[in-house]
Amino acid sequence: MNIAVIGSTHAGTAAVKNMARLYPDATIHVYERNDNVSFLSCGLALYVGGVVQDAKALFYSSPDELSSMGIQVHMQHDVLNVDDENKTLRVKDLLTGEVRTDRFDKLVMTTGSWPVIPPIEGIGQDQILLAKNYNQANTIIKQTEHAHHITVIGAGYIGVELVEAFQQAGKSVTLVDGESRILSRYFDSAITDEVERALTDRGIELRLNETVQAFKGDGRVRQVVTNKGAVDTDLVILCVGFRPNTGLLTDKVDMLANGAIKVNEYMQTSHPDIFAAGDCCAISYNPTGEEAYIPLATNAVRTGTLVAHNLLTPRIPHPGTQGTSGLHLFGLNLASTGLTDTAATQAGLTLQEVTVQETNRPTFMPDAEEVRFTLRFDPVTRIIKGAQVLSKADVTQAINTMSVVIQKEMTIEELAFVDFFFQPHFNHPWHFLNKAGLAAIDALTPAEAVQAAR
Repeated sequence: MNIAVIGSTHAGTAAVKNMARLYPDATIHVYERNDNVSFLSCGLALYVGGVVQDAKALFYSSPDELSSMGIQVHMQHDVLNVDDENKTLRVKDLLTGEVRTDRFDKLVMTTGSWPVIPPIEGIGQDQILLAKNYNQANTIIKQTEHAHHITVIGAGYIGVELVEAFQQAGKSVTLVDGESRILSRYFDSAITDEVERALTDRGIELRLNETVQAFKGDGRVRQVVTNKGAVDTDLVILCVGFRPNTGLLTDKVDMLANGAIKVNEYMQTSHPDIFAAGDCCAISYNPTGEEAYIPLATNAVRTGTLVAHNLLTPRIPHPGTQGTSGLHLFGLNLASTGLTDTAATQAGLTLQEVTVQETNRPTFMPDAEEVRFTLRFDPVTRIIKGAQVLSKADVTQAINTMSVVIQKEMTIEELAFVDFFFQPHFNHPWHFLNKAGLAAIDALTPAEAVQAAR
C-alpha cells in the first residue's frame, strides 16, 4: 500500500508517525514544502519574545526521526497537482527543479492553513510580515531588532501574544482590528474588557473598529492608514486570520464555502481514498452540531491521529470539538470552550448565562486570587453550551473539564452536583464549577423550571 501525506506540521506529523506504527508494511511518503516539520506555531510569540531561547524546543519531531521510522520524507517538495481519478501526484523538488509523478493508494491532506493576506494598497512593501511558520518567526525576530514602533493588524490570539512580546521588548506597539473589541471570537466582553485594560495600562495603543485602507511608504512601509486616521510605524505584522490551504482539491472533494474540506466522522472526504486532517478541513462543532472551521493545534493532532487509525477501516469516530482554547497574557490566565455570547447569537440560539465570582481558594490561605467564570446553557434543555474563565491564578484546567461537560451534553443540574475534591490549597468545598451550576438552576424562571422538570 502506497500512502501519500501532503504537509507535515501538526496533523501530518501525527498522521505519519501513527501510520508507521499501525501499517509497518505500507510505503509512506510525506511531502513538505519547508525544510522542517512539526513546528509549534502556537509558541511563535514565545519564541519571538525570547521566552523560548532554544528554537529546537518548538519542534516535536524532525525529518531524521520520521526517516528512522521508515517514512519516505520529501522535504522542500511542492505538490503541484492531485489527479484523484488516476491516483497520482505531480511533485516538484524545490531544490533541483525536477518535476515527477508519484502514485498513491491512499492520500492524506494535511496541508494546513495560510495567513489571510488582504488586498490592501501597498501591502507588497518591505517590513510587512506574516506570522505563521518557523522561517517567518525568524524574520520577525530579525526585523524587530531595529524597529522602534510596531503595528500589529488583527487582535486574535497570535496578534495579542505578539503585542505582549513586543511591549516587553521595549517597543512602542499599536494594535489595529476592525472589531469593536479584541479576542471577540473567543471571549465575552466582560473578559475582553479586562484584557484591553491590561494592554492600555502598559501603553499599548488600541485602535479598534478601524479597518486598514492602505500601507504608505517608499518600498518600505512607513505608515498604516485606517478609516479613522494613520499610524507611523517601522514594522507591520499581519495577523488577520487563516484560510484553509486546499487548492489542490478544488472541485475534487466536497468543501465548505471557505474552502475547508468536508470530512465524515472518520476523517474521510467525499472521495473514498482521500482523507483530510488539521487546519485544511472542517470538523463537527458539538455546541451547534454543525460543521465548522476551527484551526487549532489540538484539533490538528487529534484528527491526524484519527486518520491513521481509520485509513483502512472505519474504527474510531471523531467525537467533535468544542473549540477549547486558552491564553496567558500580562499575568492573566483566560480560557474558553463552546459558545460565546456573540457566537450563540450568530448561530441563532437563545441561551442563558450566569457568572460566578469568587477566589480560587479560601481567603484564610496566604494568597487567593479572584476568579470570574461564566456558564452558558440552553434554558429549555438545561444542556451546557459554553464556558469561560479569567483569573490571575491558573484555573484554566477547569475549562478542559467544561469541554468534556459540553461534549457529553451535561445539564446544569449534573454540573451543580458533580463530585469535585476539596483541599484548601486548591479550591473551596463548593468548586466554582458547582457554584455555576447551582446559579444556573436558580436563574431559571419558575415557568422555565417547571418546563425543565417535565
